Amino acid sequence: MFYEVKIRSHIRIPPDTFKVETKKAVLEVLKKKYENFVSKDLGFVIGVTKVLTVGDGIIIPGDGASYYDSSFKILVFKPELQEVVLGKISDITDFGAFISIGASDAMIHISQTMDDFVSFSKSGVLTGKETKRVLKTGDKCRARIVALSYKEISNPKIGLTMRQPKLGNLNWIDKKEEVKKEKEPEKKDKKEK
Repeated sequence: MFYEVKIRSHIRIPPDTFKVETKKAVLEVLKKKYENFVSKDLGFVIGVTKVLTVGDGIIIPGDGASYYDSSFKILVFKPELQEVVLGKISDITDFGAFISIGASDAMIHISQTMDDFVSFSKSGVLTGKETKRVLKTGDKCRARIVALSYKEISNPKIGLTMRQPKLGNLNWIDKKEEVKKEKEPEKKDKKEK
């Protein structure tokens, strides 16, 4: 899920940026500090959207920089368990597929790609034995987050499944709905006399 989060912190402005307007200097420091930052509490920080306030600066003896009590907003992507996400297949391996879900890549194990026996071909395609469905790089998919791990903060792991109704390659879902509509008998109003 994407969120805009308000944060308050003391921002260190180095002396070489004193000639720049304070708000601009704070924004530049915030961008360097927070963009592409990942934490368990915030998730994936996409960017700083706005500097709200910049208080009076203070100088700490022994440090030539000034510190400003500031509040600002950041845009974050915080994946949540059971959340349904849209993504695009970025890579396929013999053990599954990697899906780009915006701020990060997520992994879907081969057993979670479809309700079928799935085989991997050397051309980088996953194919269902019974259904003949294929999954290849570039396919757009809908999946559900079933696992999250921040064990390695620099490289969090997100696990997905597509083995539930309305999930999978968007082409499969659309075709399944069309077939379902064709098979449904038309309802006719019958009036009893």
